[in-house]
Amino acid sequence: MRLLPHPLLALAFLLLWLLLAESLSPGAILLGAVLGIAGSGVLAGLGFPTGLPRRLRSVPGLLRDVLVEVVRSNNAVARIILRRDPGDRRAGFVQIPLDMRSPHGLSALACILTATPGTVWVDYDARAGTMLLHVLDLVDEETWIRTIKDKWERRLMEIFE
Repeated sequence: MRLLPHPLLALAFLLLWLLLAESLSPGAILLGAVLGIAGSGVLAGLGFPTGLPRRLRSVPGLLRDVLVEVVRSNNAVARIILRRDPGDRRAGFVQIPLDMRSPHGLSALACILTATPGTVWVDYDARAGTMLLHVLDLVDEETWIRTIKDKWERRLMEIFE
C-alpha cells in the first residue's frame, strides 16, 4: 500500500483542517498533513464504492422532495411537541419490507429517513429484506409502508439498481 493512496483526498483533508484551524502556522500545516495522510489511508482501506448511479436525472427531483419532506416533518413534529394534549399521540415501530438490495440505495434511504424529523431507521434484516422504522406519531402502519415504498424506495431503485 502506498503512503499516499489518494493524494487529492489528502490535500482536501489538509485544506479542510487549515480552514477549521484558521491558521497557517507550521504546526497547523504539519498536523493537517498528518491528518490528511491518515484520513486518506483509512478511506483507502475502507474502499470506495464501485458502480455509479444509473439515472442521475432523477436525483434533483429526489433532493427537492427530501427537502420538502424535511421542512414538512419539522412543522409536524413541532406541532406534536407543542400540543398540550398528547393523548392521541402514539410512537411506535413499523416493519417495512424492502425490495431494494443496493447498499448505496439502502444507505441513501437510511439517510433520508433519519434526516426526516419524526422517523428513525432502527434496523435492517438483509436476509428478510425488512427495515425497522421508528415513527414519532404512528397512526397507520400501512400508510407508512406505502409511503416508504412508493415515495422513496421506488425512486432510489431507479437511481441505484
